[in-house]
Order: sequence, then C-alpha cells, then structure tokens
Amino acid sequence: MFEKMQRAFWKALTPDLVVDEPKVVAQPVSGLAPNVVAALGGVDNLKSQQPMALTRVRVELRDVAQMDRQALTVAGVPGVMMLEGGIVHLITGLQP
Repeated sequence: MFEKMQRAFWKALTPDLVVDEPKVVAQPVSGLAPNVVAALGGVDNLKSQQPMALTRVRVELRDVAQMDRQALTVAGVPGVMMLEGGIVHLITGLQP
C-alpha cells in the first residue's frame, strides 16, 4: 500500500518520469455478435468500436478491404455507411 501511495506522489510531482502501469485492454468486440466481427474481417482487423445510438455502431477498421458487406447483411446488419479513414457505421435497427 505504501508503495502505491509513494508512486502516486512521485507521479504527481513528475508525471513524465514515472511510467504508468500497463492497463488491460478490453476486447473491442464486447457489443458485436461473432458473425458480425467475422464479416468485418475478424478481431485483428478492428481498431475500435463504439455504440453511437440504439441503432448504430461506429467501427474503425485497420483494413477496409477485409470487410464483407454481404456477410454483414446475412449477419443481420441491414445498413453499412462507409466513411473516410477506415470508419464504418453499422446501422443495426431495433431488434424485435
């Protein structure tokens, strides 16, 4: 406990000299179905994903060419909006 307090104290005084402890990175597929992730090119092709509304998910891809639009339709994604820089909006619609 004392080490944590000491580390926090020195981090406050010298923020650029004390290295942060590595953080656990959550998998970017927490809200996407496995078949949707596969249609987007797999877990390794996803940089990030963020729900935008009840009916949309914003996904950033490493390589847009790996995305399979037909497989997305089969997976239940009725609309796909492509933006620049590997950004894709998945329009999912409300599930009955």
